[in-house]
Amino acid sequence: MEKLTKAGNIAFGLAMGCVGIHQLFYGKFCVMIVPDWPVQSPVYTLLAYVGSIAIAGAGLAIAFNWHARVVSLLLGGCLLILLVASYIPFEFLHNPYYHHIATWTNAFKELAFAGGAFVTAGTVKTNAPYRSSLLRLLEKLIPAGRWFFSITMITFGCMHFLYLEFVQKLVPAWMPYPQFWTAFTGVCLIGSGVSIVTRNQTRIVGNLLGVMILLWFFMVHIPRAIATPFEADGNEVTAAFSALAFCGTAFVIANAATRRREQATTQPVLTD
Repeated sequence: MEKLTKAGNIAFGLAMGCVGIHQLFYGKFCVMIVPDWPVQSPVYTLLAYVGSIAIAGAGLAIAFNWHARVVSLLLGGCLLILLVASYIPFEFLHNPYYHHIATWTNAFKELAFAGGAFVTAGTVKTNAPYRSSLLRLLEKLIPAGRWFFSITMITFGCMHFLYLEFVQKLVPAWMPYPQFWTAFTGVCLIGSGVSIVTRNQTRIVGNLLGVMILLWFFMVHIPRAIATPFEADGNEVTAAFSALAFCGTAFVIANAATRRREQATTQPVLTD
């Protein structure tokens, strides 16, 4: 199971690193990180480059386990700040269709990224408490990581039914009964999110969720990214990165549940 945790951390870290590199290529923030504010200025462009380098560096640090706990905590905190300070105001101020849940898709992806960062931080051991009050505060959000991730999975599962006609078009043409697969995966996403939140069969469900998203990565996202790599600033490419990040997060959550169970069973029994 430790190998699965390592693989999950690597997948999440590489995905975030690729998001940062992708932003550098376009010289602007990816819409999964910062919404498309109607701003054109050298300062905004500079911030995009600096942010891209920071995200790319953080992702690679997590993937190669270089100060991974501190980096993951800081990444998770920054993503949450961007979500609250940027995405939420953007949706209400600049999106006339904010009442449609589909317009919040990228915001939920960022929430899941933050959850993945905190979940990853929880897998890296620390020998002593941090002196930094900021890091100690961010550590308290580690248990919330699975909640952030699960909320996104449940929401996306509901979207499978709310936007059934659109989602079924994403099913590969060679697969029969696209409507069935759309509904089936929607149920799996909702059920997985609920299972992770309630800690009910989390190991099995988390691993199955990771496998399902990994299959999507190869069967759906990679072909679409290859077909249209530059359309809408590489939207299909970033969608593939998000799938890889979610896959890694699911595997890490599953292994964390196994580790908790092993620790509970090996604790000594106190007697009088």
